Amino acid sequence: MTTRILLVRHGRTEWNKGEIFRGTVDIPLDDQGRREAACAREWLRSEKLDAAYASPLSRAMETARIILEPHGLSVTPHPGLTDLNYGDWQGVSLGEVRQKYPELYRMWKQTPHTVVFPNGEGLASVRDRALGAVQEIVTRHLGKTVLLAAHRVVNKVLVMALLGLDNSHFWRIGQDTAAVNEFALEDGVWICRRVNDTCHLRELEGRVTHDF
Repeated sequence: MTTRILLVRHGRTEWNKGEIFRGTVDIPLDDQGRREAACAREWLRSEKLDAAYASPLSRAMETARIILEPHGLSVTPHPGLTDLNYGDWQGVSLGEVRQKYPELYRMWKQTPHTVVFPNGEGLASVRDRALGAVQEIVTRHLGKTVLLAAHRVVNKVLVMALLGLDNSHFWRIGQDTAAVNEFALEDGVWICRRVNDTCHLRELEGRVTHDF
């Protein structure tokens, strides 16, 4: 019996475009983000989806709803899929962060697994709750195919966990907006079938293609 998860990152927001740290701030998709989600919908139209869960933040929920339009399914919010809480970095641009927090930013780029953001959290806590969410959802839908819509950090941490990698490999996992990842649970082992698949977005103009 095989259980599949299709793990999708939400589409673009204005804060993605402006390189502003989002975290738990509820920033909606922009028009480009909705187009990206629509492209993912067409790419996944032929999939037989049995259930769908998303981060409660609107950018993930809307991405899931757009993808689910042909499938007649509703999306269930799951707090375990909520984005990393960047604490004091939330709402701050990448340029400002580099100026105001040079040492913490250096650590974030070089040893991300050691960072706990001021008034926020670190990758370890994200991994615990996100992996717990996946385990709960998979147990509920054994032998089924489930859509999960979440965020860059959540998806990267889950990809690492399912591949048996620790959080120090964070920057070695790509995760663009509206990317699709696929994993299958076979005989108790997670098999990676695709990571950061963005082939459905090739024709879109104005894409943010770097990992922010």
